[in-house]
Amino acid sequence: AERETGGFGDPAQPLSAEGADDAVLAALRLRLAALERAQQRLVAGTFGRSVRSDVAIPDERLDADPAAELTVEEAGAPAAGPPGSG
Repeated sequence: AERETGGFGDPAQPLSAEGADDAVLAALRLRLAALERAQQRLVAGTFGRSVRSDVAIPDERLDADPAAELTVEEAGAPAAGPPGSG
């Protein structure tokens, strides 16, 4: 009788699993949006160019991530703040 749990489990477990599911869903939505933007750039004829600087994105980067919107250097740089903030 001591080994029986009586149906009681960790009450936080369902909430924890739901939080993980929400995080995965959010990541998938972001990825889908990035792919849709890449498709729009393809149609517009601007695919393969940085959306920030219009510099060509190397093929190696596009092979690794076809939805890449920035060059590696731009992606690693901090985003520019509003004018006059620096």
